[in-house]
Amino acid sequence: MLNQETKEFITAHRNEDPRTLALQAKRYPAVDMREAVTQIEGWQAAREKLPGWAAAEGIIYPPKISMEQCSSEATALYKAGLVQGERIADLTGGFGIDCSYMARRFSEATYIERNERLCNIAKENFALLGLEQINVINGNSEEILHTLPAQDWIFIDPARRDGEGRKVVALSDCEPDITMLEKELLKRSRKVMVKCSPMLDIAAATRELGNVEEIHVVAVNNECKELLIILGEKRGDNATVHCTDLHKEKAISFAFTRAEEQECKAELSNVIGRFLYEPNAAIQKAGCYRSLAARTGTSKLHPNSQLYTADTLIEEFPGRIFEVEKVCGFSKSDIKEIQALKKANITVRNFPESVQQLRKRLKISDGGEHYIFATTVADGSKLLAVCRKADFQLHQ
Repeated sequence: MLNQETKEFITAHRNEDPRTLALQAKRYPAVDMREAVTQIEGWQAAREKLPGWAAAEGIIYPPKISMEQCSSEATALYKAGLVQGERIADLTGGFGIDCSYMARRFSEATYIERNERLCNIAKENFALLGLEQINVINGNSEEILHTLPAQDWIFIDPARRDGEGRKVVALSDCEPDITMLEKELLKRSRKVMVKCSPMLDIAAATRELGNVEEIHVVAVNNECKELLIILGEKRGDNATVHCTDLHKEKAISFAFTRAEEQECKAELSNVIGRFLYEPNAAIQKAGCYRSLAARTGTSKLHPNSQLYTADTLIEEFPGRIFEVEKVCGFSKSDIKEIQALKKANITVRNFPESVQQLRKRLKISDGGEHYIFATTVADGSKLLAVCRKADFQLHQ
């Protein structure tokens, strides 16, 4: 796909600014500069997002938008850990990241993509990576689905933009519409994994789909990245929800069911104890607030604050942990003492002012080792908790 001069140029200049290189096309007439810039941009993005691929010489990268939309290596590996069998079909292949990792756990894999250029890129990359079990098909997955042999797993990542290019979230607004395709998917496969927008309402999705067995909320470094729905033979009246926050060192997981969440009673507190606990992004997206309190032995500050407290250190808590130095209200002396900090990281939870408004009121700048949580406790009191990260979390 690339001539030798272009390949050599990419290797020699891949650490340079692609925008600057694009302006130098006339100096290198034998180089396909447009394609070279695409490859350099792709490799530079892959260093962070796909380190395994970036380390492999000869990988062909797609245009920037496909690189932005593809899964990260961390989330692709997570998905691969959920599947196994003889056959898998990826109905929305894209750049092929998810397919490449999941295919390693199957004897036979089918990659389907209607964009011909992405298919050509995937075919070259799969061969380079030794993934001979993947069959690449260029075409419409809804039409090809009816011709597939029985699968153990089907993976599908519906396009989340409408005909005018605007972002959509609801399953019925995506293309293809999984709510209409669900029965056919389950006729062709024992299990189906649907990758959804992390903005999707989980309860609404469960109501729209009839056979939800599991839900996986996946965060990376405390940022919610993916929402995965597993369809199967069982109906999803009480599907298990898995909340996972992926870090370089480890994965932090917490699982619960809707029934458990409804039956749990979280103890509420009017005071903030020695430690303050903030659930990670996956927990907050999943909404497992009462079961989290019950299982970790913490107290919620308020039904709507989503902060927890305890006088004991609970290192396995799935989120950030802070040691409280001071709890105060908004008297002049309290504010004066906080202003002496000069700078702090501010978070508001169930509080009538924004971070910007509170920062202006306290007259302190952003940053530093201190964290201020402005929140409401069980009796309705508005409090400020001045904290530092617990020692063992300082570098997390």
